[in-house]
Amino acid sequence: MQFGRYYEEFEVGAVYRHWPGKTVTEYDDHLFCLLTMNHHPLHMDAHYAESASQFKRNVVVGNYIYSLLLGMSVPDVSGKAIANLEIESLRHVAPTFHGDTIYGETTVLDKRESASKPDRGVVAVETRGYNQDGTLVCVFRRKVMVPKREYAAAAVPDGVDPERPSFPEPR
Repeated sequence: MQFGRYYEEFEVGAVYRHWPGKTVTEYDDHLFCLLTMNHHPLHMDAHYAESASQFKRNVVVGNYIYSLLLGMSVPDVSGKAIANLEIESLRHVAPTFHGDTIYGETTVLDKRESASKPDRGVVAVETRGYNQDGTLVCVFRRKVMVPKREYAAAAVPDGVDPERPSFPEPR
């Protein structure tokens, strides 16, 4: 199984569909809110959401959806990344609710070799998240620094495959 890509493997215009999707539970949403200290009642208080919000139910906190999509994209986009350089934009386009299933896809927008280091390049991508009905819920653009294949291969010690690290023998 491939985990990430080298610079040469990215092609402008390529679309990577991330699989599997993730059904968002109330527990997921509440745990994320509590871990990040976001106690807004729209996310945490069902009575408040029902009586004081336009949606009449809890809305999943947007940063959880962003984080979920970012994580979904790692095996296809940034699994070999040297660094995530920038989040250029982030838009929450439609609300997500408990029980929605999120699917993601990423398009390669641009790529350029590093001006200062010949062993790497920068890839610009846009990731879009959709719910089970195909409604766009979140979209963000980012830039990722990734190694070139030839330099990564030269940096590997003899006999060690970075794609399949060895593990200690069981005792």
